[in-house]
Amino acid sequence: MSIQLIIIIIYFILTVVIGLMSGRKTKSAAAFTGVALSTFAIVCASTGEWLGGTATTGVSEYGFRYGLSGWWYTIANGIGVLFLGLLFAKLFRSLETGTVPGIIEKFFGVRARTVSCIILTIVMLAVGLSQMIAAGKLGESLLGIPFWISAIAFAVIFIVYTLAGGMNAVASTNVMHLIVMYVGVIIAMVIAVSRAGGMDAFKTGISNLQADNGGSFWNMFTIGGSKVSSWIIASLLGACTAQAGLQPVLSSKNAKQARKACIITAFVAAPFGFFTATLGMAARVMYENGDLLQGMDVAAAGKSALPELMMRGMNPVAGGLVLAAILAAVLSTVSPIILASGTMVTRDVYQRVLHPEASDEQVLKMGRITTAISGIICCAGAIFLWKASTVLELVYAAYSLRGALFIVVLFGIYWKKASGKGAIWAMILTAIVAVGWVAIKLATGSYPIKIGSFAITETYAAVVVAAICTIVFSLIFKPTAIESAEREQTKKALKEAMAKA
Repeated sequence: MSIQLIIIIIYFILTVVIGLMSGRKTKSAAAFTGVALSTFAIVCASTGEWLGGTATTGVSEYGFRYGLSGWWYTIANGIGVLFLGLLFAKLFRSLETGTVPGIIEKFFGVRARTVSCIILTIVMLAVGLSQMIAAGKLGESLLGIPFWISAIAFAVIFIVYTLAGGMNAVASTNVMHLIVMYVGVIIAMVIAVSRAGGMDAFKTGISNLQADNGGSFWNMFTIGGSKVSSWIIASLLGACTAQAGLQPVLSSKNAKQARKACIITAFVAAPFGFFTATLGMAARVMYENGDLLQGMDVAAAGKSALPELMMRGMNPVAGGLVLAAILAAVLSTVSPIILASGTMVTRDVYQRVLHPEASDEQVLKMGRITTAISGIICCAGAIFLWKASTVLELVYAAYSLRGALFIVVLFGIYWKKASGKGAIWAMILTAIVAVGWVAIKLATGSYPIKIGSFAITETYAAVVVAAICTIVFSLIFKPTAIESAEREQTKKALKEAMAKA
């Protein structure tokens, strides 16, 4: 048994033990989904949404191919969470609801809540599935474990500890995950730069390289203005509708704490990509010098750069610690995602529509059942789809769709003529366009619309369609007198609550 595998097994055991211990505090449905969390717990639980597998293996691949500009991924996430904290955290928390669909109901009614719940649950499961694929591939490539066994092992671990403690388990385990992630990647970066010949050799090697598109590895926009702006827009909007990231915030003690926790989370998440992008850059220098990944083209080498660096570019103990950091990133994301999916289905469909008279014990039981089912779906989907090249593209469409739904929410908050039917049709058509936009790109090799070298990505398409459809369909299906009166009452109560916060 390798040292790396021993370290991973120990880490898994610690994760499960911490999760199970936190279950002692979870005796009610509210405790399971989150209630009166400390600021520290909110930051740790929420950060898991923003620092998943993409922030590690994904950003290191961007660093390998495009240099430091890959850092924009976590910078964009930080900007998005900061935007949420400064402008909307107090507002959302003052609505006294634990889900994004619950927020939507406040302005558009229960039917819009149900539709948004279905869409956002699919989005969450798509993101969770992608994280499971990342975890399974790591287990396969690094530890020699068949993909399906690796995926199932991961699923069992995160389902067990999430079911045991709910939000308390997510927050408690994410404290350890966050520490391991930062310590692991910083140690890895120092060792990788050293293995690349030291800081001077690293700088010289990077300066002599050109990215895939011919840009400089030091230029923060080499990855492309379209990609950077798309990430920022998706993060600005998505942070305000990401149930996994918002659920801890909505579980805060008060609106003031919600705002504070978001601002701290932004500054915790943003720097992480610098370290993982630098890891990819160090791997690229070693690749060019003939020390790593020989025989592969740049694109294939980029995908394998971080795992190869851990297994062969550093000593087993350090490699095991970094591997634990990557797995921590995956676990810190998947657990909040399945909890968020289960929470939305339980609160927004089961408790709100199907069984409003359910007891607390019944709601808690259903919350655990739906959370477990969410984890099983992510695992099964990963096993069946892990070889499909379209998965990552569809996940990007899911991110864009999630962000576009915030446009609908904004109309509900600020436009008196917005209607429930208009919001429903806007959400449905936006979902169709977001997925269709990516499908066209996959089929043709390019986005449907380009302005010069600037591609109109699925993010732009989804946002524009959401705005236009909300306006058009709200004018066609005007809000009823009852709907307008309820919205005004909501806004009045909200204004009073925020004044007291």
